[in-house]
Amino acid sequence: MSGQGLRVDIDGLSLRYGTAAVLEDIDLHIGPGERLCLVGPNGAGKSSLLRCLTGVAEPSEGSVRLDQVPLAEIERSAIARTISVVPSQVDLPFSMRVEDVVLLGRIPHENPFTGQSDEDRAAAEAAIRRVGIEKLRGRDVRQLSMGERQLVLVAMAVAQGGRLIVLDEPTVHLDLRHQVDVLSLLERLAGDGLTVLAVLHDLPLAAHFFPRLALLDEGRLVADGTPAEVLSPERIRDVYEVDPRFVPALT
Repeated sequence: MSGQGLRVDIDGLSLRYGTAAVLEDIDLHIGPGERLCLVGPNGAGKSSLLRCLTGVAEPSEGSVRLDQVPLAEIERSAIARTISVVPSQVDLPFSMRVEDVVLLGRIPHENPFTGQSDEDRAAAEAAIRRVGIEKLRGRDVRQLSMGERQLVLVAMAVAQGGRLIVLDEPTVHLDLRHQVDVLSLLERLAGDGLTVLAVLHDLPLAAHFFPRLALLDEGRLVADGTPAEVLSPERIRDVYEVDPRFVPALT
């Protein structure tokens, strides 16, 4: 799989729910094929920023542009074909085979009259191979480990064919091996040309797997740069309110 990643420009973005400010004056620019991780304490606004970026939430002020086109001018169906979103976990209420879940990623491309095409099925098979989950074919997703399920969800996003892949806490509840599997896969997808934007709470993992971090605190972007620049001992102390010695991988 290869392709041109999506450019994202966020300018002066603010989000308010009533009188509560969730995001304040965010400027963030992500180049095609770039790999960026949003970090920050709980309640910093990371997930809210993803919701604005994907069109789920409408900013109170400011703008989001995809390849210079305002998000507000793009049809929902086109956004779904452009941005692939990976949830942290999904609980299926009924039995589904791995390959059928991956094929769900093709829904934005389906013809409403003829349904799934050979191209859709080929894209799903290619995604299964790209993610490396061929051995899981035929398995009920509900019977997989949490790490295996997360790889299936990433394969579904890859099958969707978006030029930007967005992940909100993709390694939550995973053991170390599967955390590394998922984040190494994101490295490879960016190497294929996709733009990757993820939210992580694990700072050492974020610093190891992402060349660029954006740190949010109380709805504001307080730092943007390399892991060494963003996660300085002073910022760890100020933003997270902990002694930097408790994050030894960064000191």
